[in-house]
Amino acid sequence: MNIVITKKAFDWYKRELGLKPGDAIRFFARYGGCGTVQKGFSLGMAKDEPTGEPAAQTTIDGVTFFVDDSDQWYFDGRDLTVDLDETGDEPVFLLQ
Repeated sequence: MNIVITKKAFDWYKRELGLKPGDAIRFFARYGGCGTVQKGFSLGMAKDEPTGEPAAQTTIDGVTFFVDDSDQWYFDGRDLTVDLDETGDEPVFLLQ
């Protein structure tokens, strides 16, 4: 599994969450919402720190984006790309 964060999405996270080098964002499965991969679940995100070896991670300008091993099931072997919907000014999650 790979995580790709586009520049536009990274800039949004940095601006909206006040991210600085050393910070981390965790993507995780949450109950409810309108996800397209696992029925009844959607993708959430939170400012957090890895507690063990992540299933996937990428670091941009000192900010780490990751998925815990315990949430790997949600992705069903797919890669995660986070882009920005400029119309709604919000991140969009693409699983491929």
